[in-house]
This record gives sequence, structure tokens and C-alpha cells, in this order.
Amino acid sequence: KEGKGFVKEYDSKGKLKFEGEFSNGSRNGKGKEYDFNGALKFEGEYLNGKIYGKGKEYFSKTGQLLFEGVYLYDHKYKGKAYLNGRLEFEGEYLYEKKWNGKGYDEQGNIIYELIKGSGKVKEYWWNGVLRFEGEYINGKENGKGKEFWWNGGLKFEGEYLNGKINGK
Repeated sequence: KEGKGFVKEYDSKGKLKFEGEFSNGSRNGKGKEYDFNGALKFEGEYLNGKIYGKGKEYFSKTGQLLFEGVYLYDHKYKGKAYLNGRLEFEGEYLYEKKWNGKGYDEQGNIIYELIKGSGKVKEYWWNGVLRFEGEYINGKENGKGKEFWWNGGLKFEGEYLNGKINGK
């Protein structure tokens, strides 16, 4: 893979895993990534082999949009996150954690706001079931919170410190 041009990459079973622009030995420019079943999982911009710039991420099982916005070195930076086709969060991320922005309920009402990773939040599993409800400080679970299984059952209720269960 030398020079500049358009390339298609395949996995060991012959399924397409990437198609897009290529230069200087890596992905550079616009491209699309596919999962092991051939479903689109990302389309957007690359720089030196990393997702960098505008892009869209999809839930490859259903094709639903998960995130659209700006990425820096394979990480979400700023944009909109979706859950089951509806806007769930809009704002900035820091190391894949929601940092500055607003969370929305099913009707589009603001249900929380994060400022520098701090505030009360609600996070959901891929199927729309509540995953975590509680307090964030500096982008991590801190203070009181509740954690739920993907099927809705209560997993833990108590205190957190720096993203880990701690206390009562």
C-alpha cells in the first residue's frame, strides 16, 4: 500500500472491512468501515490511520445512527449521540465520556446538563433501558447512584468514587 488512492480492505474470510482514501501507508481522507457481517459501522474522515474529523457511527445490527460529529484520534470529541433513533446527548466528550452538554428524554426534553463532566446524569443501554442514574464529577460516577442490568433489574445502589463502587 504505497502512494495515494482509493483502497478496499478485506478480512481473512473475504468480507469487505474498509473502503476509502489511502496515502502514505494508512487511511487518510474519507472512508467507510464495516463489521464482520458486512454492515456499515462508521463513515467519515481519517488521518494517519485514525478516525479524525467529521464522522457517523452506526449500530451495525440495526443500521441506526449512534453518533454524528467530530472525532479526534479515534475518540468522540463533539457531536450528537442517539439512542433508538432519538437524540440522547448533545455536547462534548473527553476520553469517550460525556463532558459538556445536555441529555434528553424520549420527548426531547432536557433531563440533565453536564459542565466539565459534573452533574446528575442518566445513561442507557443499547436497547434503551436505563443503565446508570446518579452523580458525575469530572466525567466519572461520584456520589450516590444506581446501576441497572441491561434487562432493567437493579444491579447496585449506593456510593461511587472516581467511577468505582465505594462506600455504602
